[in-house]
Amino acid sequence: MHSNLRGALLSLASFGVYATHDVLVKALGASYAPFQIIFFAGLLGFPLVTILLMGDRTDGTLIPNHPWWTAIRTISAVLTGLAGFYTFSVLPLAQCYAIFFAMPILITLLAIPILGERIGLHRGLAVAAGMGGVLIVLQPGTVDLGLGHLAALSAATFGALTSVIVRKVGKAERSIVLMLYPMVANFLVMGAAMPFVYQPMPAEHLGLLAAMAALGLIGGFLSIAAYRVAPAVIVAPMQYSQMLWAVFYGWLFFGESLDWNTALGSIVIILSGIYIVLREGTPAVSSNRPVLENRSRIDTGMQPRVGAWLRLFERRSAE
Repeated sequence: MHSNLRGALLSLASFGVYATHDVLVKALGASYAPFQIIFFAGLLGFPLVTILLMGDRTDGTLIPNHPWWTAIRTISAVLTGLAGFYTFSVLPLAQCYAIFFAMPILITLLAIPILGERIGLHRGLAVAAGMGGVLIVLQPGTVDLGLGHLAALSAATFGALTSVIVRKVGKAERSIVLMLYPMVANFLVMGAAMPFVYQPMPAEHLGLLAAMAALGLIGGFLSIAAYRVAPAVIVAPMQYSQMLWAVFYGWLFFGESLDWNTALGSIVIILSGIYIVLREGTPAVSSNRPVLENRSRIDTGMQPRVGAWLRLFERRSAE
């Protein structure tokens, strides 16, 4: 099997697993506040960071080289998780993904002031089309927009900011620093909220939390495998397959149906995102490649980033 095809199939499998993970987030979100879900999911993620800490033999401390950027990224990751988990609990799955898919567009925009990226006519038109797709999904002025829609836009925006900051300081910071600070912040912030939101969890719901953590891990490893055998320009567009899973899972488990505005807006957003990815894959167009270098989904700080695991494996292969 050709490596590109293998990478595409591995990526499709990865995002299928991630979509299943999100179904569990939505199911648990019907009974529990995002603070509680993130708190326990973060606890389950700590062993992964411990393993990565033990395997990271690079010299250095846990003190960041860029403390302000690290602080901004940490706050952004925590807000991304809260907004994203809340979105899943109140909006249909397909609508969640449609708005989240705007993240590559937002990354492209944020890369201008933060990375000094230059956006030409082609990517500029793709960004404009993508924002138009978001407006088609939201239908401002014709439907009542609620906190769920604001949360979805916030998750996409803060997720984009988190990714661009990693692109800016990632080479100067140890991977463990970039991962550990958001995880600790999640633990502290969600833990502080627990006395106000905690609801006892039966064994079956604790099992769903464990399954959610396992699916996140499996999805991450499948993504790692995909990026190790195929270029990002092949792997990255596979994320849009989550829309198919969202339509299926939404119908199967939650009685949701796909409305025409969400479908049309999603097509516009997806096409603009794919075009941005393909343009970034041309070396003469972008030296920063902010979208292509964002190998993780929306970064909530609860699990190690795919890019960090890739760097660890590359170092071990070189030893």
